[in-house]
Formats: sequence, structure tokens, C-alpha cells
Amino acid sequence: MADIVNLNRARKAKARAARVAQADANRIAHGRTRAEREAAAAEEARRSALLDGAKRSDD
Repeated sequence: MADIVNLNRARKAKARAARVAQADANRIAHGRTRAEREAAAAEEARRSALLDGAKRSDD
């Protein structure tokens, strides 16, 4: 026999899990020092320049 599921509790648990996931993402995005943010930006700029340098021209 199948288990009975309280839909209200399931809905609230799903919303709670989504809030926790969003909080984790915010901690990662905003919980860094200035040096870490600048290092990440420099790394992203280096990767972008490397990728742009490898592009073929559209002639």
C-alpha cells in the first residue's frame, strides 16, 4: 500500500529547501573578500581573453 503524503507539508518542505539553496548561493556570491572577488574577476577576464584570442574570424 502507498504511504499517505500530506501535501501541505510537502509544499512547505519544498519551499524551505528552495530558501536554503538560495541562501547557500548568496553566501557563495556575496560572502567573499575583496581580494577573492578581484582574483575571480581577473581569472574570468583572462579566460575570456584566451577564448576571444582563439576565435576564428568571420570573413
